[in-house]
Amino acid sequence: MTTSRQTKGYINGVLASVSYGTNPLFALPLYACGIGASSVLFFRYFIATLIYYFWLKFVKKISLKINKDEALALFILGLTFSLSSITLFVSFRYIESGIACTILFVYPVMVAMIMAMFFKEKLSFPVIGAMFITALGILFLSNAKSGSSINLLGLVLIFVSALSYAIYMVGVKKIPAVKHLRGDKLSFYVMLFGISVYVISTKFCTNLQILNTPKEWFLAICIAIIPTIISLETITIAIKFIGSTKTAILGALEPLTATVLGILLFGESISIAKVIGMLLVFAGVFIIINSKK
Repeated sequence: MTTSRQTKGYINGVLASVSYGTNPLFALPLYACGIGASSVLFFRYFIATLIYYFWLKFVKKISLKINKDEALALFILGLTFSLSSITLFVSFRYIESGIACTILFVYPVMVAMIMAMFFKEKLSFPVIGAMFITALGILFLSNAKSGSSINLLGLVLIFVSALSYAIYMVGVKKIPAVKHLRGDKLSFYVMLFGISVYVISTKFCTNLQILNTPKEWFLAICIAIIPTIISLETITIAIKFIGSTKTAILGALEPLTATVLGILLFGESISIAKVIGMLLVFAGVFIIINSKK
């Protein structure tokens, strides 16, 4: 692999992680405007799907045709992916965004557990050790805010989000109908079918909160483009040039970005316990990733 391809891969990996970590930057101000999580996510994926359609169809010029088996599998993946998104966004109401995104980062650990439980993939000693380290990190994070326990509902929502995303990742890898699909085509249909979750959660759009001000539309367009389309495009390029392992390691910049933005812009706290907890979670995930090399 040439140095220029590696450099391009690393740059895109960083862009993918940092852009995805900006979710709270746009979601929290929309919450402050009185827009609920379901409505925020509906507009996020509706706008992103429209833009992505024109990007794939007229810029990349790829065929978007799928058969019935692919459609069913993509519909299931879309539901799983959207469940992960909505539980994450709702959790921002109960947990600081930096802590929420850090706990979400345990999904590689959950992937390893799912593979061991359902696909008989052996749990090695490093993987077991990584699970223990990650659990210890979450324990620190759970008591990182002013020495008190973290909101239990928020913690449950984050675990549901991480588990849903882990199931999605395993599904992409293991469902025969979609294994052959190119990444951007798969991502488009996951977003398209995933919108149905927000249609239902807004009672078939009867409870959909319409965006009224230029500020709200600006934030919605930003959340559709930066942590959604840009993240999807750049992560595909990164995996192509440097592989999934190195791209996954760069994923540590996601919760780090969310934490920095939370501290600088939203007045979220920083403490020794929070720093230790984040480092332990990162360490556990890195062990999981490197054990899969």
